[in-house]
Amino acid sequence: MATRVVVAMSGGVDSSVAAALLVEQGYDVVGITMKLWEYSDVGGNVRRESTCCSVEAMLDAAAVCKKLGIPHYVVDFQEEFRQWVIRNFIEEYLRGRTPNPCILCNTKIKWERLLQKAREIGAEYLATGHYARVEYDESSGRYLLKKGRDPQKDQSYALWGLTQESLKHTLFPLGNLTKNEVRNIARKMGLKTAEKGESQEICFVPDNDYRRLLREQAAEGKVQSIEPGPLVTIEGKRVGEHQGYPFYTIGQRRRLGVALGKPAYVVDIRPESNEVIIGSREDLLHKGLVARNVNWIAVERLTAPARLFVKIRYRDPGAFGEVVEVKPGEAKVLFETPQRAITPGQSVVFYDEDVVVGGGIIESFFD
Repeated sequence: MATRVVVAMSGGVDSSVAAALLVEQGYDVVGITMKLWEYSDVGGNVRRESTCCSVEAMLDAAAVCKKLGIPHYVVDFQEEFRQWVIRNFIEEYLRGRTPNPCILCNTKIKWERLLQKAREIGAEYLATGHYARVEYDESSGRYLLKKGRDPQKDQSYALWGLTQESLKHTLFPLGNLTKNEVRNIARKMGLKTAEKGESQEICFVPDNDYRRLLREQAAEGKVQSIEPGPLVTIEGKRVGEHQGYPFYTIGQRRRLGVALGKPAYVVDIRPESNEVIIGSREDLLHKGLVARNVNWIAVERLTAPARLFVKIRYRDPGAFGEVVEVKPGEAKVLFETPQRAITPGQSVVFYDEDVVVGGGIIESFFD
């Protein structure tokens, strides 16, 4: 009897090819699309319904499954998504931080809720279209998360929250492929999604304007009101007024509304005093950071300081630093060279060559 695999079908080309490859390999494949949010809940341009969770995306996923001769189902995880992802997204901005909702969606929705659903229907594995790899390491007895072979598409950064139990039941069919190879496979198989474009925005912010979402949430009384406040230099001089600190992120240069005769950047956000602090490009440089909610993958614990390659955002080229586990769930990084725009709320991920050693959420930076 063939091993059953549930494929998370978003309606895009990557998950479509992931499903097709698994069918070719002889698995008993079931396609599942997650319904995560409604346009009426999050606002935005409702006529641009072509992103994740839209009717169009679900129909595309269903069409691919029909072409492959596999069943397709839609599961409703809206309540879980609202609780874990949307609520956290809003709360983090109101704390003066910059969240990455894809991390929580992967950890809490895909590899907790959907994997649970997969196991309930007799599936041994959950598969997705992520460009990453999972391998079992005999020497350590642990499942390793590795970078995808295509450096331009590697998505291991967004998967640092996966546990050993999750990785044990995970397949990444695209891990050794490039994006061009994936599109060519889709074309040869005549899949409807072969030429479908990439979705770059946050899925539940369809107009790519998170500020609009926060304003609407505040206007409806769902969150605290967002008030203007002082725009202050790093020396403490008030030079203008910001429109609400949640609308700013560290490293931001545009839309500051001040003319100082030199480039100015957001270098800190202080919710307790409703201040946005601005400074020079050099003021964005910091020697280290503290991370919390740390999840170790390649090791059970980091028992000694380790020189690892560290990324502080998805498109960050990365840099080497000494990583120390301060206590369970908390780590400190001291970079070999100061890093620019270390942003609380974003993820920090630790690599040993192509292996993800672990990751966490940036709590603070230090010099």
